[in-house]
Amino acid sequence: MQDTSETAAPAGRGVVRVARLAGMTATMMVRAGYGRVRIARGADRAKVRDHISRENAQTMRDTLGSLKGGAQKAGQLLSTLDSLLPAGEWREAVDSLQSEGKPVGFHAMEPVLVDSLGEAWRTRLVEFQERPVAAASLGQVYRARWAPTGAEVAVKVQYPGVDSAVRADLTGLTWALRFAALVSPGMAAAPVARELRDRVEAELDYLLEADSQRTFAEVFRDDDDIAVPDVVFATPRVLVTEWLEGIPLADYARTGSQSGRDSVGTRFQRFALSAPARAGLLHADPHPGNFRVLPDDRLGVLDFGAVVPMPGGLPETFGHLIAAMRSDDPEVVLARLRKAGLVRPGVQLDTEALMDFLGPFSDPARHETFSFSPEWLKAQFAREHDPRNPDYAVALQLTLPAEQLMTHRVWLGVVGVLSRLSATVAVGPELRRWLPGIDDSSSEVE
Repeated sequence: MQDTSETAAPAGRGVVRVARLAGMTATMMVRAGYGRVRIARGADRAKVRDHISRENAQTMRDTLGSLKGGAQKAGQLLSTLDSLLPAGEWREAVDSLQSEGKPVGFHAMEPVLVDSLGEAWRTRLVEFQERPVAAASLGQVYRARWAPTGAEVAVKVQYPGVDSAVRADLTGLTWALRFAALVSPGMAAAPVARELRDRVEAELDYLLEADSQRTFAEVFRDDDDIAVPDVVFATPRVLVTEWLEGIPLADYARTGSQSGRDSVGTRFQRFALSAPARAGLLHADPHPGNFRVLPDDRLGVLDFGAVVPMPGGLPETFGHLIAAMRSDDPEVVLARLRKAGLVRPGVQLDTEALMDFLGPFSDPARHETFSFSPEWLKAQFAREHDPRNPDYAVALQLTLPAEQLMTHRVWLGVVGVLSRLSATVAVGPELRRWLPGIDDSSSEVE
């Protein structure tokens, strides 16, 4: 059950926030050490490990959820690849960080509304519900009605002081989560700190988000598969958008029928693939908390704070790369890469390592239809060369543009959501439609 207590706005003092993260890690380490002692004294190993996992999951949820800012954002990014987490409490913990963090009291949030809309803000936002419907990492979402039109709206209000809090979190987040991965049985923490540096600065400006959302809304207006709420009003710290009623994607992954999950997965994949070509923007935050399944079965997309400009669509080099990987023979793969001009002259490429690294993309691309699953995703990350490592792509020394690495990271998230849905989707036809270079003749060799 969701904790309905309130918390304060995110404190911006770096020393305090780093201390909280350090305390989280220390608690996990002490708990793990005590567990090892109990096992050495004859306690049941499985029961002890289960207890440690359950308690550490709760510790992470409480700490990251209360800190807001970059710390909670880290938990949301973990939810993208939730299949890498132990089942049960850990998965529930990261799910809760998507939209059920402890809310900040309205008395702390109202000054942001006053600054953005004026003292008479309640004459514009009527029927305003002071209890937030979502308490996320950078702000809270409230339900209200926009007086000028009478439309029901979602009002996203940024936490006061969250900008400095985010920057403080980046200091301690990397080592805190890495230690958590070491001391918690079964935990596989993604390298989230670098992702945060890439994304959060832009997400702190709601005017930028509003511009991106307007672009998506116009492009996907009247679309049969995707719904994007219109922007009603925006300031740097308040964003008012059309209200969308629907089932959170994380809930639908648990309760939807197989045919329903296949249909949702198809829409999700199509949105991710088609958006760069249609809107000139890559949606760079594909965690489940940003999506809803609407009553008419369309997929609603709620958050556009993290986007990457791609005016020419997905990079053609990404298509060349995946096309070259559609072989199980490392020599054939290397020949295709050289023919496509993706290997620098004189570079001795570890082709088998590259095949491991790109397995989550190349394996589905070999099929017209592919069945994603948590078990398949875990097998991908059990390879020797971990696809989650953000530095590894640079070390491969391919002739790829800078945006290639971001494309890789986003698609890890897309694959993670499809695996969470256990969805069977048509991969081949969608890749041929939206990914330039996927069928380029350079992938063939004599």
